[in-house]
Amino acid sequence: MKNIFKLFLSSMAALAILVSSAQAGSVKIGTEGAYPPWNAKDESGKLIGFEVELANWLCIYMEADCTIVEQDWDGMIPGLIMRKYDAIMAGMSITDERMKTINFSQGYADEVASLAVMKGSDLEGMDTPEGINLSLGGSDVKAALKTLTAALAGKTIGVQTATIHQNFLESGDVGSVKVRTYKTQDEVNLDLAAGRIDAALAAAVAFTDYAEKSGKDVVLVGPTFSGGAFGNGVGVGIRKDDTALLSDFNKAINKARKNGKISELAIKWFGFDASM
Repeated sequence: MKNIFKLFLSSMAALAILVSSAQAGSVKIGTEGAYPPWNAKDESGKLIGFEVELANWLCIYMEADCTIVEQDWDGMIPGLIMRKYDAIMAGMSITDERMKTINFSQGYADEVASLAVMKGSDLEGMDTPEGINLSLGGSDVKAALKTLTAALAGKTIGVQTATIHQNFLESGDVGSVKVRTYKTQDEVNLDLAAGRIDAALAAAVAFTDYAEKSGKDVVLVGPTFSGGAFGNGVGVGIRKDDTALLSDFNKAINKARKNGKISELAIKWFGFDASM
């Protein structure tokens, strides 16, 4: 009976190892599917975009069996914490505030933000630097923020809810502007084109992609933004306790960068090399 019990324990231990190995080799990745060209859906409903293709390559490098699942943006981090998926690849910038709740891989792409208006807007032609980094500060940043504060006074600015762009506009750095939030970037774009908002703030490529596909006269104005509230690039979001998975993603990102795959995909989807 003793030997049978030992055999039973050994069998259960072996089974546990097999189950653990299977789980380690299976990864669910959450994305929004509504933030082109980072992640989107084609006419058939298939997930496409820079991050969808990059996720597939990272899974190849990790030798993992991956599934990409769709999740509304405002539930992205809660879904990760609730274990609906194991990682986030959804144009999510690495910020100190988000890192209080989850971990991030190293950045794989830079997401500079920009204000956008419709052609003919009185916001066109603002005299600002081409780009500002809020983390660096300095006279150029102060002058640009002063110009923006004056120009945006009384204007209604549209942003996707629960984003770094909303955080920036509500930080007071450009005065007390009127902020209108939307569930998706598509809704922001539509209201901008319809004239229901004066301007919008998002990743610059979100506007250039929309302008190219829709034929609308969307114009980027003011400086591009990075640093500070805009974070330190876009990375893979991982639960705090999944340290092994975090290491696997970092190794895969290093390999993708070394092989030129991130640059290749960025040029394909953005039209320029946004890799980090």
